[in-house]
Amino acid sequence: MQDIKDKTDNELAIMVRENPEALSYIIDRYKNKLERYIDRRTNVNTHDREDILQEIFIKIYRNINDYDNSLIFSSWIYRITHNYIIDWYRKNKKHICISLDDDDLKLVHILEDETSKIDNQDLHNQENLDLIKKEIKNLPEDYQEILILKFFEDKSYDEISDILKISLSSVGVKINRAKKLLKQKIYA
Repeated sequence: MQDIKDKTDNELAIMVRENPEALSYIIDRYKNKLERYIDRRTNVNTHDREDILQEIFIKIYRNINDYDNSLIFSSWIYRITHNYIIDWYRKNKKHICISLDDDDLKLVHILEDETSKIDNQDLHNQENLDLIKKEIKNLPEDYQEILILKFFEDKSYDEISDILKISLSSVGVKINRAKKLLKQKIYA
């Protein structure tokens, strides 16, 4: 018999449809990824993050029959998570506040194609990394989201398109606009 680790996401989704206890395999596969994404998108405390994550997995279970196997499963899960975070903030009357404290190297990737234009500036310097974090947090929310998905969650344009329900061309345009605005703020 095929090991659970070797099963595709689509196979796991089918298993959950047939046996609700199989949801534990999806939880095992996605718990850490979604925790990291929730942390980046919300900056909530551990208790709230656990509550949000639990509600997301409940939503996944309740909606597993609506999942279209022709789509990328991880994009579907991230879409549920994205929507739940927005709803959670509305319900709690709070503003979305991101956290980018876990991976400084990924901050540099956002700007690395422009570093050749910057003389004598070390992007790995902690002062510059703090500036990049600050300026990302000051970007409009939709730009923050798209940069997090692309550079921190390593999502493809197709996946981002599915998660945010925007066209592929809009993904590219938003990423470029977000990077351009970020560079203007940092290098002004």
